[in-house]
Amino acid sequence: MDKDGLKGVKVMVIDDSNTIRRSAEIFLNQAGCEVILAQDGFDALAKIADHEPDVVFVDIMMPRLDGYQTCSLIKRNARYRATPVIMLSSKDGLFDRARGRMVGSDEYLTKPFTKDTLLTAVREHARASA
Repeated sequence: MDKDGLKGVKVMVIDDSNTIRRSAEIFLNQAGCEVILAQDGFDALAKIADHEPDVVFVDIMMPRLDGYQTCSLIKRNARYRATPVIMLSSKDGLFDRARGRMVGSDEYLTKPFTKDTLLTAVREHARASA
């Protein structure tokens, strides 16, 4: 068994920042996760059906379709309603957290995240949805 218990867990990371996507990808790959990257909500919605991720991380501030809209669209689809969606934001406000909850997000991580906070979130939610 791998030490993180995350081998084969499919994680989608939706963020318009290449830096955030790359760092998340590196942390997740090191833990044995399968990583799907998307640059924005439209990109993510196109990929979600093909990959069926176990956990989705979505940045709140993105062009075209923001994180709230993306989360809401994922949660409205009966097929993905149970898929954990974790909001990523550089702001750590109560309003943002509340708004994230309203659209169905399962957790809220503040950027920049550490490898530990990222993997802990994946571990908790991947188990819950399994």
